[in-house]
Amino acid sequence: MKKRLQKLMAGKYSTQFSGSIKLRSKEREMWNSVQLFLQRLNSLLMKKLLTEISQCTICKKHLPFAPRPVLQAGPEARIVIIGQAPGLKVQQSGKPWDDASGKKLREWLGVSEEIFYNPNKIALVPMGFCYPGKGTSGDAPPRPECAPQWHELLLKSMKKVQLIILIGQYSQNYYLGKKAGENLTETVKALKKYLPEYFVLPHPSPRNRFWLVKNKWFEKEAVPLLQKKIKALLK
Repeated sequence: MKKRLQKLMAGKYSTQFSGSIKLRSKEREMWNSVQLFLQRLNSLLMKKLLTEISQCTICKKHLPFAPRPVLQAGPEARIVIIGQAPGLKVQQSGKPWDDASGKKLREWLGVSEEIFYNPNKIALVPMGFCYPGKGTSGDAPPRPECAPQWHELLLKSMKKVQLIILIGQYSQNYYLGKKAGENLTETVKALKKYLPEYFVLPHPSPRNRFWLVKNKWFEKEAVPLLQKKIKALLK
């Protein structure tokens, strides 16, 4: 009688255990289905937002050419790079950072073109989306309309972002506000102050080569730290 009871109890618990495994398996399947649905939904929403941005004409009357917003973004991006505005070459190609500045930036980041131009790894969002024309010294400042119109919507659409790289004074002053230094050099020297949310950089333009020569500490200390963080985020 005792042995029979033990067999019955063993069978009962075995059935319960088996049922529990099946339930957890179904829960995992449901969870995976929900995640897949959300990924597809986020992709569609991002595509819609980028289409709206591509049709933007908010600052048309201030531009030297027809509006051609140049940016890159994906819903899975973990890193956002916020620069100034496209140069003439980038405006013509429609490819962000498709110039000498972009080459230098990729060196600082320690990433290949393949990774850099993957929108679900790195988003490229300038302060001004279109080429602003020539200024008194180099290109004119980014148009002020783009960032307040589109940046918040873009950042809210990229829920996995863990680091925002601010390049140059325009993006640093916009995002850091009163926390920014008196000038770009002071802001970049205090880069650890803005981590882990922001990483501040000078512009990688060839025009800044004298700044890099004068501030050799940047490529010796700041760049290795940047590469370490980028590598960790892209694992």
